[in-house]
Amino acid sequence: MPATGAPARSSPPLPRDPLGRRARGRRGAVALTALAALTVAAALAGAAVGAAAVEPADVLRVVAHHLPGTRSPAVVPDPVVEAVVWDVRLPRVLLGLAVGAGLAVCGAALQAMVRNPLADPQLLGVSSGASTGAAAALLLGAGAGWGEHALSGSAFTGALAASVLVYAVARSAGQVTSARLLLSGVAVGYALHAATSFLVFASGSAEGARSVVFWLLGSLGLAAWGAPLAAVLVVVAATVTLLTAWGPRLDALAMGDETARGLGVSPAAFRTVLLAVVSLCVGVLVAASGTIGFVGLVVPHVARRLVGGAHRWSVPAAALLGAAFLVAADLLARTLLAPQELPIGIVTALAGCPFLLWLVRSTRTGA
Repeated sequence: MPATGAPARSSPPLPRDPLGRRARGRRGAVALTALAALTVAAALAGAAVGAAAVEPADVLRVVAHHLPGTRSPAVVPDPVVEAVVWDVRLPRVLLGLAVGAGLAVCGAALQAMVRNPLADPQLLGVSSGASTGAAAALLLGAGAGWGEHALSGSAFTGALAASVLVYAVARSAGQVTSARLLLSGVAVGYALHAATSFLVFASGSAEGARSVVFWLLGSLGLAAWGAPLAAVLVVVAATVTLLTAWGPRLDALAMGDETARGLGVSPAAFRTVLLAVVSLCVGVLVAASGTIGFVGLVVPHVARRLVGGAHRWSVPAAALLGAAFLVAADLLARTLLAPQELPIGIVTALAGCPFLLWLVRSTRTGA
């Protein structure tokens, strides 16, 4: 027993950042900055490279010419270059950025929602519903009253109908759990895929069937300035903002229902809200670009490896990485077999499959 008056032993000082939050924050900030630079570079390349090559400086000149308050004789570009960049390539680049970002963050949210690392937007049958709606428009003339928006309108209607059906099936047995959502999405997706295949088989139009198949593999060829592109940009921006703000809730949901309840998150209610947000976003994206696979599956994994598992960092990282990836994939689709254009889904599959196989192998071996 220490003598009276002896100095008491002081406890070692606690570290100022015991959980490493500052280190993770610095790592996330650096990664997001690098990904933002990568996204800008991919967008610039997408606008500059093509059948008619354009200098990056000319691309910037065209953009500056169309920005408010910058119209002056000093920045007036060549009319032909302006038409190629502004009227053809920039809408396509913007659509690619939005679709890539939207699919990636929706994939990240779904992987947390169903606690399955192999989840992606196709899991809930939303893409299959959009495909069925698009096939009905192309082969049966559905949505003819919408004029030039018949294809996208029918696809969006099919996506929403599939989402409602998945939710109704999952909800019919009680609370909306991850297992019920997973099984309901798979079942509804297979049924709608069969319906799409039947429409293609039963149609007497070879050209219509070819158009459906090309659309099912994805394309950004419908991109143009106007309300549809603006709607995609607004929906994706809102989705990324919401999912980033909901990062702590997504973290809690990914750790299990009991943990989520202990942290004050209602799993069933939050899954319902997430399903509505993801379904709306994916429906808009598929209606604008067709079915593009592997972006929502692979990109969230890469984002988590770059910034960690916290969704407040991994969601914006996935958005930036998905945007850059899809613009690069579209650039390859336009140039690999020029003047023919590959469906972008083929390029994303060729890039995504080897990575997914590597991911499965590294996970199995503990790497």
